[in-house]
Amino acid sequence: MRPTSIRTLDPQAGPDVSVVGDTYRIVTSGAQSDGAYAIIDMLVPPGGGPGPHAHALIQESFYVIDGEVVVRSETQTYTARKGALVEIPKGGAIHSFSNESTTVAHLLCVVVPAGLDEFFTEIGQPVAAGQFLPKPELSPDSLKKIQAIAAQHGQEVFPPDYLTK
Repeated sequence: MRPTSIRTLDPQAGPDVSVVGDTYRIVTSGAQSDGAYAIIDMLVPPGGGPGPHAHALIQESFYVIDGEVVVRSETQTYTARKGALVEIPKGGAIHSFSNESTTVAHLLCVVVPAGLDEFFTEIGQPVAAGQFLPKPELSPDSLKKIQAIAAQHGQEVFPPDYLTK
């Protein structure tokens, strides 16, 4: 049986959350896609981006709409500029990305299946669209807390210098 309607979203629909100083808008959550996928619109200020992490059961792809980010893994470093696509396959590759430029980077992230959206909502703080909060300091205690929450969402979080030491 064919569905009787399509789902549409107005511009700026979905909650905005501050995560590690970045602002992520959950365009489509796992709850809306029956867990199949999530779409996240990411604004990453200069100096922003998540530290090293891995998610073995989630494929993550992000498309650079504007600006650039430096993507790091244990085997490579790549500067993803406007128009670039980065795919992190299932399997748990440890990776991170950072905005090392002087302008905001804008990424569209798709995760299959959903899951990162719930993690971001749990650890993030609600903000207005386009608002940036300062990047929080990552003390050993706060790292342990984030690692515990990440584990509940099938993810691993590593110390900030894991890929650069």
